[in-house]
Amino acid sequence: MDQQTEQDKLESIATPGVLDKYQNAGKIVNVVLEKVIAKIQPDADIASICAFGDQEINGELQKVYNKKNIEKGLAFPTTISVNQICGHYSPLKSENSNLAKGDVAKIQLGVHIDGFIAIAAHTVVVGEDQVEGQKADVILAAYQSVQALYRSIKPGTTNTALTKLIQQIADDHKCTPLEGVLSHEVKRHFIDGNKVIINRETQEQRVDEEEIQVNDVFVLDVYITTGDGKTKESDLRTTVYKRALDRQYQLKTKHGRAFMQEVYEKYPSLCFSLRAFEDEITAKLAVQECAKHELLNPYPILISPNSIVAQFTITVAVLANSTIQISGLKLDETKFKSAHDLNDPALKELLKLPMDKDSQKKRHQEQKQKA
Repeated sequence: MDQQTEQDKLESIATPGVLDKYQNAGKIVNVVLEKVIAKIQPDADIASICAFGDQEINGELQKVYNKKNIEKGLAFPTTISVNQICGHYSPLKSENSNLAKGDVAKIQLGVHIDGFIAIAAHTVVVGEDQVEGQKADVILAAYQSVQALYRSIKPGTTNTALTKLIQQIADDHKCTPLEGVLSHEVKRHFIDGNKVIINRETQEQRVDEEEIQVNDVFVLDVYITTGDGKTKESDLRTTVYKRALDRQYQLKTKHGRAFMQEVYEKYPSLCFSLRAFEDEITAKLAVQECAKHELLNPYPILISPNSIVAQFTITVAVLANSTIQISGLKLDETKFKSAHDLNDPALKELLKLPMDKDSQKKRHQEQKQKA
């Protein structure tokens, strides 16, 4: 067994204590996500809510694993992206913008404990309890897609089969999966592992077919739009970055070196927002120098023009006889009235399947007997 394979084995959810770290990270994600959603109100300031989300994550992390020297922190900063903005909107204090009644707001955030990552995203409509029309269509399409993935991802399932589920559900709701989105397998300290599920397959965008394996951990990330599925980069400032682990360069400016030193210490491998740095002006200057020399990977803010985009993200762990949801919130589908319904009875039955461990184990045994 080579060194990398041995390392993967040590960091697998089969290793005692690892799944607990994923699950504790997931619990914090869900607690903070609910707190952030409670602040999604008309006229609320997006920058302030994002800062609140990050502060709450750090506060919750102080309650766990304190007796051991374990690294803990954000895996992805709090972002709130509305309407046609696809994601990654996490504005600086000086770039505040306000929510409006009727906005379709996508909230995303992530946590890691000892490098083991949990991420979730949820979509809400600002100031509206009952939702109809295209907003209901796109939100239900995204939520039902991620739920179908959760109920289908298991050892032996192919990533291409999962992509087809997203397309089928989006088609039934007269919506379109967003191009350029990947659900990644996550590994310790790595938010974007090599094994992926593409949100929408096109002639230009395809991935190699792979089977899901026992002990895989995936961040299932689904984006659906009322538009044509294409995106373009917005003119909004990119504030979310991740260190490029394979790049090294000795920066020339003092503020650039100080900025990167803080990145090394606080965010050695996972994502952060420029909002986390006290001196906003210096951070904006430093990040330009770092980006020029490719020391950081940017998460640009994309838009799906003249459309509404919905996102749901959950983190799951694939075991031999069941799949565990580590993070992600339920949606009360009764509050959304879509003009469309799923056409495939088998798909409807899939979404009704209970996902408690005993029910999954029973289904697994029944399938083995039939085989």
